[in-house]
Amino acid sequence: MSDFKWRHYQGGVILGCVRWYCKYGISYRELEEMMLERGFEVDHTTLYRWVQHYAPEMEKRMRWYYKPTMGYSWRVDETYVKVKGKPD
Repeated sequence: MSDFKWRHYQGGVILGCVRWYCKYGISYRELEEMMLERGFEVDHTTLYRWVQHYAPEMEKRMRWYYKPTMGYSWRVDETYVKVKGKPD
């Protein structure tokens, strides 16, 4: 992919780090430790730069898949069921 041209790591590693940071809200240093456990030595400042560069692009590309929920109303009714004459 041309988005990862001239990068030291493969695109899958970069996207995985960005996704984990955005989804789980872990710190860059914790993510650095996680990657070291997986055999990738990545500095926390590199992770910061990846998130700053790739997170907006990921959000822009994924926005197309989001289904809008504006204008729809959600209602939930409470119900109960009697089992042998007693509410359950």
